[in-house]
Amino acid sequence: MLPVYLPLTLNTNQETNDIPVFYGAVNIYLKQQFKFMRNMPKWMHHFFDSAPILRYAAKKSGSTRADGLEEMTISMLKGAEGLQAEELDQLINYLKHHEKPDIVHLSNSLLLGMAAKIKEELNIPVVCSLQDEDVWIDAMTPDYRVKLWNLMAEKVRDVNAFIAVSHYFADVMKNKMHIPDNKIFVVPIGVDPEQYDVFSPSLNPLVIGYISRLCEENGLEVLIDAFIELKDNSVHKNAKLRLTGGKTGDDKAFINKQIKKLKKKGYFEDVEWQDDFSLNSRSSFFQGLTVVSVPVLKGEAFGLYQLESMASGIPVLQPALGAFPEIAESTCGGAIYEPNTPIVLASALVNLFSDPVKLQKMSEAGRKAVMATYNARILAGKMVEVYEKIQLNR
Repeated sequence: MLPVYLPLTLNTNQETNDIPVFYGAVNIYLKQQFKFMRNMPKWMHHFFDSAPILRYAAKKSGSTRADGLEEMTISMLKGAEGLQAEELDQLINYLKHHEKPDIVHLSNSLLLGMAAKIKEELNIPVVCSLQDEDVWIDAMTPDYRVKLWNLMAEKVRDVNAFIAVSHYFADVMKNKMHIPDNKIFVVPIGVDPEQYDVFSPSLNPLVIGYISRLCEENGLEVLIDAFIELKDNSVHKNAKLRLTGGKTGDDKAFINKQIKKLKKKGYFEDVEWQDDFSLNSRSSFFQGLTVVSVPVLKGEAFGLYQLESMASGIPVLQPALGAFPEIAESTCGGAIYEPNTPIVLASALVNLFSDPVKLQKMSEAGRKAVMATYNARILAGKMVEVYEKIQLNR
């Protein structure tokens, strides 16, 4: 696993101290924005790519907005014809002399610019995952959206296979990128169920959990308004809310607005804000929950938190958007509602809370589905099967 832009932050057993960061975020940003930086001396290039500088940049990052990064996105997709050609050469040189892979798997389609030269120079297949790239591109102006989708459609020819994380998202990207049916496979993401403690849904008190970035796009306001509706107009006035998932600088004003709303209603003390959202903190988050809901406004390609919840024995309640209905149907560990409004979500919560037997059945079914279907170890084997098929069909 080779890091792009910033150092790896995943919990892995892989030694990463000797692995360089490719396409260092500071360098490619400076080169994209300032022409005079494109001929910087090597010592300066190494300085901006150094671990301390990249770690500092990662800590100071204040947003994940596409605004202002449209031209860089286009340049990255152009690959050897883009402003990051030097970085691409460095990556290929490393692959030739250090890794010598049988196959290269790009983590998302915004990296498609790498594919053609990797195939040419290393004579190996290239695979590309598909997951929520549309969120980044569709946040741009219409002109840029058209340019990027057209450019990505052109790059489809450079890739041997695309791996979508859900059938829903496979259909989305087939339409947007004109991917032929024989080039697209569905291999869901998964979790290791052994890493999660198992709980029964709490019935006293009733506690709703939210585990995602604390932002408007992920539906936090919908959930908070539903929570207020629940406490205002039902017998569940003692219900509580537990939130985790982190935030960026862009989210502070939005979060403060939600805090003021909760304080005005007198419900702020019924909300627990859990700052630590690392894997090690999962057990303390899920313990004592009744249900998890992350009412993402436009849905998602998958939503890993659903599997984490079900692996912990906690049912999920999601809007009928994106891949959420697909996951609910395949696991029986969750329920869906529509439309995605606070009043409808509050009503769906009331219905779940009034049926403890259903909650327990969903808890057990969700855990079994993670063990049997969304188990990362099983899915890794399915991914290898795709790799082998691609090798045979070269």
